[in-house]
Amino acid sequence: MEKFGLIGYPLGHSFSASYFTQKFKAENLECRYDLYPIEESRMIGEFIARHTDLRGFNVTIPYKERIIEHLDRLSMDAQAIGAVNVVKRVRISDGSDMLEGYNTDCQAFAETLQPLLRGDEKPALILGTGGAAKAAAYGLRQLGIKPTFVSRKPKCAESSVASDEEAQTTTVSYTALNKVMMQEHLIIVNATPVGMYPHVEDSPEIPYEFLTSRHICYDMVYNPEETRFMAQAASRGATVKNGMDMLIRQAELSWHIWNKSDKI
Repeated sequence: MEKFGLIGYPLGHSFSASYFTQKFKAENLECRYDLYPIEESRMIGEFIARHTDLRGFNVTIPYKERIIEHLDRLSMDAQAIGAVNVVKRVRISDGSDMLEGYNTDCQAFAETLQPLLRGDEKPALILGTGGAAKAAAYGLRQLGIKPTFVSRKPKCAESSVASDEEAQTTTVSYTALNKVMMQEHLIIVNATPVGMYPHVEDSPEIPYEFLTSRHICYDMVYNPEETRFMAQAASRGATVKNGMDMLIRQAELSWHIWNKSDKI
């Protein structure tokens, strides 16, 4: 039986295990997918050494960036973004294993955002500066949309970007989001876990009163189905979307990576 899984913390909200379990059953596959909550980043190396039977695994908050130091190779997308959400174990000619890192978040995000675009939404605000935010920024650039990161600590965020291209990306504080900023940025992406179950009453601290029917508010959170961020945006006429379709698409892309024979 081939084994796969998900690492991160916490994982009580995760949809991945049930999704892959249903997929394996529907397609009559002898596979299993388990959750591996890892409380501290120092435990990642131990997890990798212990679970050599895993053919591949997904990575979620807060380890999409920290996993990189444990990998042997990165895809071009993962290297450019500086974050990994898919790891594939590859057996090399001498019989040893190699761990390859990929990022499917960027493609899944771009593909699920694109149908909402009218063409006049440039540029975009990304709430957060972590691995999910970097994937969103990469996806936006692929769509020809300039991203601006929003951070509680803009200077720290600027020093932690992954590439020269990202180093040129503007990072502003939440206090900078005035009426003009909100009017100029018609796409707002929540790439933070704020509002995720069980903290469903929380929402990013942005001036919702400046949102209009021209805005697109995309929440990468998928549980709950409608976050408070989405509800407040929708009440002002904005188009809203949660992260469920993105999650499903990145999962299918993960499955393709684990099963394809060609290498990076």
